[in-house]
Amino acid sequence: MEYKEIQFDVQDGVARVTLNRSDIRNAVTGEEMIRELEAACDRINNDQRIAVLVLTATDPAFSAGGNIKDMLHKKGMFEGSPVAVMENYRKQVQRIPRAIYNIEVPSIAAVNGPAVGAGCDLALMCDMRIASEKASFAESFLNVGIIPGDGGAFFLPRLVGQAKAAEMTFTGQTVSASEAARIGLVNHLVSHDSLIGAAMDLAHRIAAKPGPALRMSKRLLRLSQHGTMEQILEQSAAYQALCHSTEDHIEALQAIFEKREPRFEGR
Repeated sequence: MEYKEIQFDVQDGVARVTLNRSDIRNAVTGEEMIRELEAACDRINNDQRIAVLVLTATDPAFSAGGNIKDMLHKKGMFEGSPVAVMENYRKQVQRIPRAIYNIEVPSIAAVNGPAVGAGCDLALMCDMRIASEKASFAESFLNVGIIPGDGGAFFLPRLVGQAKAAEMTFTGQTVSASEAARIGLVNHLVSHDSLIGAAMDLAHRIAAKPGPALRMSKRLLRLSQHGTMEQILEQSAAYQALCHSTEDHIEALQAIFEKREPRFEGR
């Protein structure tokens, strides 16, 4: 499909999705932006050649979250009765957490600037985060008299713990890139100029792993957030049996004995 709100490209098994609406600081509540993000995630899930997603944005912001002009003037998804607005959240912006969270490959948010409100939550939906020194994070919904409507209450405590999540949510204060690294909100903090290089380097190191096992590992980590130990052990046994029958597994073993780098084919 043709993209207007985002850029989409694939290189050596890594899909790079770039929010491309710097004129509105990459707000994510427009129908077209939502549709294109959802379509990109579907494309990645259905292409076994893609092993990793890197999600980033055009400078100067990662994402301002909701379009506050539309909020003020009750336009777009903020138009109508309370019931209509609730349904708009359910049927529009909440498609983003479902798409990003359920993506089948490891995902990395390369946060190039402020990530505010729903933009902060967008970064949290990914498995990993690399932050530029210019990045910042704000769970700022209460600052404009609303609550995290896109899943922030689900994602944030799982990353920074209940108490820190409560502080960020209740105060709406901005967290700097260095503080985000200290509290475990981001995996790595790098200079602005090296952000994409660092994200792509991590992505390519992950993409070099066997594709089927990589996707199964992602599923297990997701399941572990909700399942019991016994459930995870049962699922792990089933996935492990599948992995033992793959050509990539045999190739990895042969490479060890032959003292060479493995050549995985995703089979």
